[in-house]
Amino acid sequence: MTRTIVIRTDILPDRRLHIQVPKEIPVGPAEIVLTITPEQKRPSGPTGTAAELARSALFGIWADRKDIGDSLTYARRLRAQAERRSRG
Repeated sequence: MTRTIVIRTDILPDRRLHIQVPKEIPVGPAEIVLTITPEQKRPSGPTGTAAELARSALFGIWADRKDIGDSLTYARRLRAQAERRSRG
């Protein structure tokens, strides 16, 4: 039986590849196929306009939530929590 799994990893500067397969993969012969994909560049600036955002499914996502109250205060609290987590 042929089974395909996808494991994403980085090739190290010494050109070595270190992978660990999931425990449910049986021990025995295997063929490894390496697919090199170019690094995806993230846009350095804004990727859309305010009008595009207003038309998106994200606009008004909290409108019907009863547990949020003031969405501006709620969003600020979420940002503050995220900043504390990122600082360690």
